[in-house]
Amino acid sequence: MAVVGLGHPPKLNLHIQLPATPKSIEPCHAPLHLPTNTTIQEVDSLSDLETLEVLGNGSGGRVYKVRHSRTLAVYALKVIPCYPPSKQVLREIEIFSSTDSPFVVGYRGVFQNSSGEIAILMEYMDAGTLDNLVKTNGSFTEAMIANIASQGLKGLSYIHEKKIVHQDIKPSNLLVSQKMEVKIADFGVSRMVNISHDPCDACAGTCAYMSPEQFDSETFGASNGFAGDVWSLGLTLVELYKGYYPYLLPGTKLKRAELMWEICFGEPPSLPEDTSENFRDFIGCCLQKESSKRWTVSQLLCHPFVTNGGCN
Repeated sequence: MAVVGLGHPPKLNLHIQLPATPKSIEPCHAPLHLPTNTTIQEVDSLSDLETLEVLGNGSGGRVYKVRHSRTLAVYALKVIPCYPPSKQVLREIEIFSSTDSPFVVGYRGVFQNSSGEIAILMEYMDAGTLDNLVKTNGSFTEAMIANIASQGLKGLSYIHEKKIVHQDIKPSNLLVSQKMEVKIADFGVSRMVNISHDPCDACAGTCAYMSPEQFDSETFGASNGFAGDVWSLGLTLVELYKGYYPYLLPGTKLKRAELMWEICFGEPPSLPEDTSENFRDFIGCCLQKESSKRWTVSQLLCHPFVTNGGCN
C-alpha cells in the first residue's frame, strides 16, 4: 500500500510518544510492595522452577518456558527488570492478577528475585503466538479467523467489563494452544478506565496497531480506550487472513511518522472481493476510523461472521 502523499494535508492534532534517549539504569534491589489481590499462587519459590528455554524477548522483559521441579507442571515465566519506581510494572501485576477467564492467559503468581527483578508466572500456551503461527504456517482461512475473532472478542468482553483497556492487542499478544484456544496476554501497557489520574499514556502500545483516535482524538473522536482495542483486533484479523501486516506490502517498510499518517489519512485495510460478505462487513465494522461509528465488542459478538463461524 502506497503512503499517502504529503502535499497539503488537512491539519491534525497528532500526538505520539517518541522513544526517549536511553539512560543507564541500575537494577532495583529494594523490595517492592507487590499487589495483594493475587488469587492464585501455585509455586512457592522461584527456586522450584527449572528453565527449559527462552520463549521470547521484548521491551517489557524476557519470557521463559519453565517446569516445576516437583510437580513437573509447565509454565511461562516473564522476567521484568525492575526500573524504579516501577509503577507500570505494579499496575500490570495488579491488572493481570485480577483476571480469571478462559479467554485470558492464566495468572499463576508473582515473585521478586534477589537482584530486584520481577517475575510473573503464567499459564503456558503450547502453540505460541498467532504472530509465530502466521509466519510459520501462512495465512488463516475465514473459518479459522471467525473462531479466533469469537475468542478474542470474548476475552475483550471480559476485560472491558472489568474496566480494563488492553491497549496492545496484536498477533504477538494473542497466545494459542494446540487445540486452537486463543487467549489475550501481556497487560504491560494496560490501564483501568475507572482510575482517575491514571498516568498511562493514551498512545501506549504498538504504533502499528493503534487506532486513529489514539493519534488524534479531536478528529476521530475521544474514546475511553475500548474502541481502540476493537480496531487493534480487527487489524490483527486482517493480518492473519492476508499473511502480512495490512498497511504494508511484504518486504516494504514505513517510518513511524509515515505509518501514523497512513493510519489517520489512508483508507482502512479491506479484504479481497472473493472473501465472504459477512467477513468483509465484520472487518468494516471493526475498522471504522471514527471511534463513535466503530462497533462495540457486544455488537461484534452478535455479528453473523462470528455467530455463523465464518459461513456466509
